Amino acid sequence: MTRSPLRRKIIVAALSTLLTVAGTQVATAAAPPPAGGVAIAAPATFTHPGVLVSRPQLEFMRTKVLANAQPWKSAYDQMMGSKYASLTRTPKPRAVVECGSYSNPNYGCTDEREDAIAAYTLSLAWYVTKDARYADKAIQIMDAWSPVIKDHTNSNARLQTAWSGSSWPKAAEIIRYTYTGWPAANATRFATMLRTVYLPEIQAGLANTNGNWELSMMEASIGIAVFLEDKAAYDRAVSIFRTRLPAYIYLTSDGALPKTPPGSGIDTRAEIVSYWHNQSTFQDGVSQETCRDFTHTGYGLAAAAHIAETAHHQGQDLWGENQDRMRHAYGLHARYQLEAMPSWLCGGTRNQNLGPTTEVAFNALNTRLGIAMANTQRYTEQQRPQGTDNLFIAWETLTHAQNPA
Repeated sequence: MTRSPLRRKIIVAALSTLLTVAGTQVATAAAPPPAGGVAIAAPATFTHPGVLVSRPQLEFMRTKVLANAQPWKSAYDQMMGSKYASLTRTPKPRAVVECGSYSNPNYGCTDEREDAIAAYTLSLAWYVTKDARYADKAIQIMDAWSPVIKDHTNSNARLQTAWSGSSWPKAAEIIRYTYTGWPAANATRFATMLRTVYLPEIQAGLANTNGNWELSMMEASIGIAVFLEDKAAYDRAVSIFRTRLPAYIYLTSDGALPKTPPGSGIDTRAEIVSYWHNQSTFQDGVSQETCRDFTHTGYGLAAAAHIAETAHHQGQDLWGENQDRMRHAYGLHARYQLEAMPSWLCGGTRNQNLGPTTEVAFNALNTRLGIAMANTQRYTEQQRPQGTDNLFIAWETLTHAQNPA
């Protein structure tokens, strides 16, 4: 089969990335130079818990649930009624998780992602109830995986690593820093798992894929970096985020064409249009995956929001740096989730749904920064309580709705 010039260039870029990743399988690579002249600043002292949710946010959530206030109580009831909050769950660890495209094959992929979400769910249940059974169950799940998992393989290995690796540190942060029952040796073993199995697979990024992959990889990387208190890993994740986000969300200030991921090999107009799934008209907020479908776009936007939120808890204002890009992206996609698509965008056809992806960004931009976001607000409030996508997003109405912390 004859490959297109863009396809050949992407393959070359992919091989380059694979060689880079292969050289970073043991130690965390040093952070690259700052992007765009903006200083990268891993905190002098990391804040814990500080992966997606902070202690003040957890306290706000708990206070609202115990007061039976809405929408937090209905979100909490939704979470507690899910399979992820079960105290009888049996974790299903395996040494090698093999994940192919479209989940074929699926050897441990669903089990790993869902066990990680369960650990996070149980940690939230612990924080609200202060019932040690939930914390102990979260620990049981984390302790089941940490001595067993050794590798992720097949074509979706990096995405699988990213999705699971996004949930694990959220759970571990809450348990380690709000509960005294996790043995130090077990927590250390869990940290070793994150450092040796997860981080090497994702930390270098993957510029030649659809953007939701690399953004999810950086979400997991920054969360793991916080749990490990690894400043180099933190700075690397922020640096890659700062170049990927402008290549994922277009603003008219970028110029006539969207930016492209460094190292992707995509540089001509024809290649950019192809990479943007044949979208050739660019307006504020259009995403590289908009015309693929809204579901994958939602993955990318949610991962970007999670990165900015974790950085916020660590004292870094990625929200301020990217508020225009993020508000336009969420506004455009929320609007056309609720209304008919215009003919200039994806030929007037929307594929799939945005999903439970807006609470973190809406809270950061609207509640904390005071930015009016009418379409995002409409969508967010209609979707409450936003639950889980069973991949890496979970219970964000509970944790972030109108949360000022």
